[in-house]
Amino acid sequence: MTVSQKLVDCLTKRGWHITFAESCTGGMVSAKLVNAAGASRVFDGSFVVYAPTAKTDLVGVDADLIAQKGVVSEEVAKAMAYGACERIGAQVGVGITGYAGPDGGDGKPAGTVCFGFCVNGETSAQTVCFTGDRNAVRRKASTFALRHTLLLLNNI
Repeated sequence: MTVSQKLVDCLTKRGWHITFAESCTGGMVSAKLVNAAGASRVFDGSFVVYAPTAKTDLVGVDADLIAQKGVVSEEVAKAMAYGACERIGAQVGVGITGYAGPDGGDGKPAGTVCFGFCVNGETSAQTVCFTGDRNAVRRKASTFALRHTLLLLNNI
């Protein structure tokens, strides 16, 4: 069974919904989730917020937070996850922002991805540095987002 199917089944049992605010993954996480049977029971929609202004306008990330912490930061990833939950009305949200490559930025290397997780209003974050070309980084980040969300839900 795929991680997407396990996540859909876990959310279905709880009666919860999930949403994503994706930057460097560009919708890839959402696409992987909807490959699972029954995804429509737990997934109403998500956001692809590539530009800083999209993060601000679509999921409510404070522009000052982006200016202070950088667009690729755990603080921004958490704000993305929280904002997506608020906008969609989901219990679970995941924010993903990073430098897929070939270049990094703000002193962070290519492959750096920050993940924000929001579960019933409580946020957490994790930063991972993946290897490979930009599409390998995006694929790895997408899989990590789903796996880590499932892990978080199984631990509550």
